[in-house]
Amino acid sequence: MSENKHTIAICAYGESSYLEECIRSVEQQTVSSDVYLYTSTPNDYIKSLAEKHHLPLYVGERKSIGADWNQALSHCKTTYATIVHQDDLYDETFTEKVMISFEKHPDSTIIYTDYHELKMTAEGAKDIASNQNLKIKRLMLNVLSVCPGLKWWRNRVLSFGNPICCPSVSYNMSKLSDFKFDEEMKTSLDWYAWYTISAQYKGRFSYIKEPLMFHRIHEESETTATISNNTRTNEDLQMYQLLWPKAIANFLIKFYQKSQNSNQ
Repeated sequence: MSENKHTIAICAYGESSYLEECIRSVEQQTVSSDVYLYTSTPNDYIKSLAEKHHLPLYVGERKSIGADWNQALSHCKTTYATIVHQDDLYDETFTEKVMISFEKHPDSTIIYTDYHELKMTAEGAKDIASNQNLKIKRLMLNVLSVCPGLKWWRNRVLSFGNPICCPSVSYNMSKLSDFKFDEEMKTSLDWYAWYTISAQYKGRFSYIKEPLMFHRIHEESETTATISNNTRTNEDLQMYQLLWPKAIANFLIKFYQKSQNSNQ
């Protein structure tokens, strides 16, 4: 049985040219974790990388993003877990600092970090440390961290939008043992997850203000695809209508749509 307290589940799809770079950033962590690959699109490319890096590979049924995340977490045997997306990169101290935060705040349900965007251009990867979208999200995260253990406060901040970067989030599985991601949504399932955890599970949200990961933005990403076909706008509107009267929800969505520009 593993002595590690933390699991990294790398979700892989198709044949992403960024997957091995992601795996390497996980391997370079200063603190050891249980690490495995999960996919619902098995192929020789993913299998070969799992074998090359000596990682367990779990295969699930392809249903939805939420179903994939639920199935990926189902193989976790440790107290804490992070779902890593195949396109993203992690600072080598990511796990170390997340675990320090969990030790400092053991009542945390989730811990999340600041991040940079890694935008793919014709010249290569561009590290974006700040833009309008990131500034707004950091402001919201700082406001949220004023009273991170107060449900009402968290839900008020979340009612204005989703400032939490999903691949930066680590989960306290001892507090979230029966939690499931929504399996119908395609893009706002993370926002709905934070709302659900905030509303239904006892504990605090903990924010690490250091940028400890790089969220890659490129044309083939799921985020970019859902923006292009308006899925994200429709689901974001559903979230606003869940949290506000319809008239206010329709007003807020017009401003929130502007934040999608950094993914295009």
